[in-house]
Amino acid sequence: MEAIVSLLTLGTHAAPLCAGCSTCKETIDVVKHLAGSSHEVVVHDMQKSEVASKAKQYGVRSVPAIVVDGKLAGCCAGRGPDEHILRSAL
Repeated sequence: MEAIVSLLTLGTHAAPLCAGCSTCKETIDVVKHLAGSSHEVVVHDMQKSEVASKAKQYGVRSVPAIVVDGKLAGCCAGRGPDEHILRSAL
């Protein structure tokens, strides 16, 4: 069965990278390698409002994030800024 792997980044479809950010590029490379030819990998641009809205529905709190068959991958869940931890740090 083919899984559809969606990778959410801050880049564009033509150049799916954050400006100068090697983290997104590295993640894209790893996902494409792991997915191989048996899975479709789609890179989405979080700067587009419709993509950001969908990402919010998935529970995405930081990028890069990976969604597999419509579910946020466990490796990406629960990340992002935490207001309580930030307050205690300040």
